[in-house]
Amino acid sequence: MPVLHILGHEILDRGVLAGKKIAMALHTEAKTGILAQTLAGCGAQVRLASCNPLSTDDPVALALQHEDVSPGSLEVRARYGESGERYYEALNWALDLKPDIVIDDGGDLVKILHTDRDDLIPDILGGCEETTTGIIRLRALQAEGKLRFPVMDVNDCNMKHLFDNRYGTGQSTMDGILNATNLTIAGMRVVVAGYGWCGKGIAMRLKGLGANITVSEVDPVKGVEAAMDGFRVRDLSDSCTEANMVLTATGCKDVVSRDIINKLPDGCILANSGHFDNEIDVRYLETFPSFRAREHVKGYKLKDKTVYLLSEGRLVNLASGQGHPVEIMDMSFAIQAAGAEFIAMNGRDLPKEVIRFPEGLDQRIAFLKLQNMGYSTAELSEEQKRYLSSWEEGT
Repeated sequence: MPVLHILGHEILDRGVLAGKKIAMALHTEAKTGILAQTLAGCGAQVRLASCNPLSTDDPVALALQHEDVSPGSLEVRARYGESGERYYEALNWALDLKPDIVIDDGGDLVKILHTDRDDLIPDILGGCEETTTGIIRLRALQAEGKLRFPVMDVNDCNMKHLFDNRYGTGQSTMDGILNATNLTIAGMRVVVAGYGWCGKGIAMRLKGLGANITVSEVDPVKGVEAAMDGFRVRDLSDSCTEANMVLTATGCKDVVSRDIINKLPDGCILANSGHFDNEIDVRYLETFPSFRAREHVKGYKLKDKTVYLLSEGRLVNLASGQGHPVEIMDMSFAIQAAGAEFIAMNGRDLPKEVIRFPEGLDQRIAFLKLQNMGYSTAELSEEQKRYLSSWEEGT
């Protein structure tokens, strides 16, 4: 992870994170481990819990507990398949550190801080949020006037969503599905629910593997974009009746509802790449007899058909796969590290809002990534710069 490595050394030299306490709720796997080590190596006290009960890589979590990352410290409490009770215990354990900064993925740490642990808020400088679902929750909190500290919008900066959400989610979702099913994608009829950056990446990878793809969208602009990208665009209630697989990536609940499930054909596969496990109505499926088809595949015997659910309806790319490739997370976690330093330096002076990631830091990470890939950008001449900044010159 060369970009994060370079930024980590720069942050260490500035010394801003020395002594800072950071509570993190992220998918606890190898790339996250490098971020946690980097922050601790910059002098921070770090506590890491998982942000999803099925996304922890147990050997990584165990190894991190025994790492020497002086001058700071690193503690981890995460386990694959942990119960809901244990999951929230771990999040509260991370907050017991009385953090200066929170790094969140999905918004659960911020939710706990604004409900059960609001006594900790006066000491918090701010936070960083990793994913679309978390930003949706934060903006709702802000709209109600209840957000009590600034949170960096990591998800929507260019070097995150253009690559992590699109290329990372696209590839890792395919990895998870192929690992779970060992089925051929070519010729399969797949409905992708949601055509945001994650949905675009998933549809792109499915297309490359030869799937016949239909996109379901509530936003007509995104619907037009999907159509011009070469996909059929239909309502899910219509397209699901012919689907071999329905794949959700919306950040919204009840996408594959009871009514949709009842319309699915025999043998249809359901998978989710949204952050929470509420995009598919798993509770309804659990009312039917079930069986374990494969390690990450559960079959449900409905009245006239069998429907298969991957990864219990949780993030298929992490619950059944290894998450995003390291080259992608190098960029995303470089942004998290830079965001944590920015909060440490400026948190007390920032408004209690969702904060846009500074463009200069975004550009810096892009430059380091391009350099690492062996590429470079062109430079404008002084005359070109004058031309682009003038309103008088037209030709």
